[in-house]
Amino acid sequence: MSQLSSKHVIGIEHLTLDDIQLILNTATQFKEIINRPIKKVPTLRDITIANLFFENSTRTRISFELAQKRLSADVINFSSSSSSVKKGETLLDTVNNILSMKVDMIVMRHPSPGAAHYLSDRIDAHIVNAGDGTHEHPTQALLDAYSMQEKLGSLKGKKIAIIGDIMHSRVALSNIFCLKKLGAEVTLCGPPTLIPKHIQSLGVNISHHVEETLQWCDVANILRIQLERQNTKYFPSLREYALYYGVNRQRLDKLSKEIVIMHPGPINRGVEITSDVADSEHSIILDQVENGVAIRMAVMYLLVNKTD
Repeated sequence: MSQLSSKHVIGIEHLTLDDIQLILNTATQFKEIINRPIKKVPTLRDITIANLFFENSTRTRISFELAQKRLSADVINFSSSSSSVKKGETLLDTVNNILSMKVDMIVMRHPSPGAAHYLSDRIDAHIVNAGDGTHEHPTQALLDAYSMQEKLGSLKGKKIAIIGDIMHSRVALSNIFCLKKLGAEVTLCGPPTLIPKHIQSLGVNISHHVEETLQWCDVANILRIQLERQNTKYFPSLREYALYYGVNRQRLDKLSKEIVIMHPGPINRGVEITSDVADSEHSIILDQVENGVAIRMAVMYLLVNKTD
């Protein structure tokens, strides 16, 4: 297979294993390009991409924009805080107005789960979901899987722990779908209040003991406590969370093996992870950032080159 099965990348749930492997393999070629002295290729020249961010973002937006410019696309950046959305315009009207200017692809982050799916049924342009509420964040899961493969080789049978605020995380859900399709074992670890009910139906293990989980896993992907999405208190204090679930050097030093440390960012240093772990030789956090550009280049290239 040399092209994606879908004209959109809305969620990992909707991608096939062949799709995932094609994206990861294509990203390897783009990673080689972005490490050359001349980092641009004319692959998406004459393609116009609109970045629609209805939620604040720094890393994801910059990563997508850099990927687009590396591919020589024309880029439009849209921020809802300075748009007609503030005046009551609907999402569909906003997007249709942008599309009437002959835009080929939309990269969208939106606070409502399902927003990208809603648009995909109503417009002709390609859509890449850059995060929809607490639902999915597919390119983050792809770059996480790519970063793990660089370190470990095939993920089949590998043990991956996702530790932290599973309840409010779109990264966790996309990672679960992606890792399961690639044959990995997945354990979710966090306070009972931050693990969604019925999530075991996705074929994952649940743990509330961080030391046991760290001893079990090959990779610990540590998630941020998303205080901005929490409207009630899920644990007594950040200090208590760090005490029971924070990944620190003392916990890693007790392990009988070395494990790989990951974090999608931004990091709450001293809460879910300490600086001496985030900046250690076991951490591939900065590799994740670099790989994000290559993965997003691959996704956009493959979508544009899909023939219906």
